[in-house]
Amino acid sequence: MKPGKKKPGVIEKIILFIDMKKLIKYVIIDILRNKIVLGYTLFLLAISFSVFNLDDNSSKGLLSLLNIVLIIVPLLSVIFSTIYVYNAAEFIELLVSQPVKRAVLLTGIYAGLTLSLILAVLVGIGLPVLLYDHSGVGLMLVLAAVMLTAVFTGLAILASVITRDKAKGIGLSILLWLYFAIIFDGLILFVLFQFSDYPLEKLSIGLTALNPMDLSRILVLLQMDVSAMMGYTGAVFKAFFEGATGYVFIGAVMLFWIFSPILIAVKKFNKKDL
Repeated sequence: MKPGKKKPGVIEKIILFIDMKKLIKYVIIDILRNKIVLGYTLFLLAISFSVFNLDDNSSKGLLSLLNIVLIIVPLLSVIFSTIYVYNAAEFIELLVSQPVKRAVLLTGIYAGLTLSLILAVLVGIGLPVLLYDHSGVGLMLVLAAVMLTAVFTGLAILASVITRDKAKGIGLSILLWLYFAIIFDGLILFVLFQFSDYPLEKLSIGLTALNPMDLSRILVLLQMDVSAMMGYTGAVFKAFFEGATGYVFIGAVMLFWIFSPILIAVKKFNKKDL
């Protein structure tokens, strides 16, 4: 702590908590009124019920729904969150001029966005899973969707803080999604094929931790007897970390992915000239 810089006392902490609570409540109410979030919820509901009704085997339905969770949920989360932050630019500038700490402001917006989108996921995916397959696999699938929502909402806010231009911000958000969804796996395959003569098991596990989508997929597939469908990195992960150790590892890395983007965004936002 720098000389002359006082730590916030109990009263200040209570005030900050009240400010954040009010801000989160406002953001959630504002988003729930948004027809886009309602459409997002209905879309997930329609897809989930359709997937489960296509086949009597609920396991096949969960595998199909896993692709939706890994592709659609992050994409819509990152796009909606980015657009929302840019549309709320005037509101954010107004609050910055008030006695509201920037860290509280940005964290409150992130929490409100994340909770609203998680609610949509719980209704759109969690409800059908609860009705058709409330096994450990289904619960892990819903958990993966919730964590990916939190991760990509944070990435969206980080992209919004980095650039003022709305078009560039949306483009950066989509590029981040594209990297994790497609480009990353291509790079991993390239590295594994180029160095196939060397033992790359531990390296592949470390590389997998660099992608929250891969971790979410492995988290779900570890619950199922489909190791042949998990790909090289997933099979290696299952062999080395099957059991409590693997879940602790995935949980710790996913928490890092959830908190690190918003912490970086807050740090940049505090220094940003509005």
